[in-house]
Amino acid sequence: MLYRFFPRFPEVKISILGFGCMRLPIIDGNFGRIDEEAATSLLLEAIDAGVNYVDTAWTYHAEQSEPFLGRALTGGLRDRVLVATKLPVWLVEAESDWERFLDSQLKKLDTGRIDFYLMHSIQAERWEFIRRLNGMKALEKAKADGRIGHIGFSFHGSPGEFKMIVDGFDWDLCQIQFNFLDEQFQAGLEGLKYATARDVGVVVMEPMRGGALAKVPQPVQEIWRRSGRPWSPAEWALRWIYRHPEPVTVLSGMNHVEQLRENLNAACTPVPLTAHDLGVVEEVREFYRARMKVPCTTCGYCMPCPSGVSIPNVLSLYNDAVMFESVHVPAFVYDAFFVKDGTGADQCTECGECEPKCPQEIAITERLKEAHKILTGT
Repeated sequence: MLYRFFPRFPEVKISILGFGCMRLPIIDGNFGRIDEEAATSLLLEAIDAGVNYVDTAWTYHAEQSEPFLGRALTGGLRDRVLVATKLPVWLVEAESDWERFLDSQLKKLDTGRIDFYLMHSIQAERWEFIRRLNGMKALEKAKADGRIGHIGFSFHGSPGEFKMIVDGFDWDLCQIQFNFLDEQFQAGLEGLKYATARDVGVVVMEPMRGGALAKVPQPVQEIWRRSGRPWSPAEWALRWIYRHPEPVTVLSGMNHVEQLRENLNAACTPVPLTAHDLGVVEEVREFYRARMKVPCTTCGYCMPCPSGVSIPNVLSLYNDAVMFESVHVPAFVYDAFFVKDGTGADQCTECGECEPKCPQEIAITERLKEAHKILTGT
């Protein structure tokens, strides 16, 4: 296993492959019923292979991921890993909730200390809410008394929002979406470098876009095959990220031992990508881009929306559903992070304010209607 470190505490080795607990093995297709025997076996094999960063959150697996992890990390396993979890900011209603959630998560995880504690899925509006309700003061207190080790945030927003949040607090780490299709999406490559330059360690999520870059259509399989490399699509995705020196660890939500072993192969056997390899990745990238339904570059010029619609993110999820010919993951993300948060396309009032600002001249109002229909199945 290869290891990197967070800039502010280089004495702690972090495995470049992190174990994500959002897509554990489940029973009968029920996301809230974790197959604990299979999941525990998977976690143990990962730890034995050197994985030491384990990531979860309050909401994962219908709020069952944290309790599972607390049960799984018994018999000395807890001492072999660093645990990261996230506070569900959107559920906070009063200043006392910061302590309430932390206390509950410590109990669920059956631990006296959470190594990495992140504000979950924040952007400008949630960041302002956190500051207004003294959320960072609560986390600083918990860090001072030892209940949490390091403070961070996970992010879903625009590049400008990301920089503002990075500069707004003395963060230890952040978590962003990054893969070979998403160099310019949300925080993107620019945000990756911006955070690292300020000694904020970066954890990468969605390296395979919810598995879409691992289960690929036949034309993409053929492109990878012609490359001459014996790598699976998942290995290509991970190796592309590992070529960047900035990410400290890359989270993968694995639910089968074959997935784990594929990922371990990429994390344990480094191979520098050649110019030819990067050309192959570009060919795959162009294949997917050609299938995009909406030519949105997520530049954010359409924002802010007067009605609160997260326009670039909604259109990106629409593109994902079409590009990968699978609506399941985009639909889940859309409902969980946008519709329930009041930033979905259903909030659009068709005011038209966004359309004159779009450099791509997208008929945004109509595309939002299409997106909502596809992503909700209505």
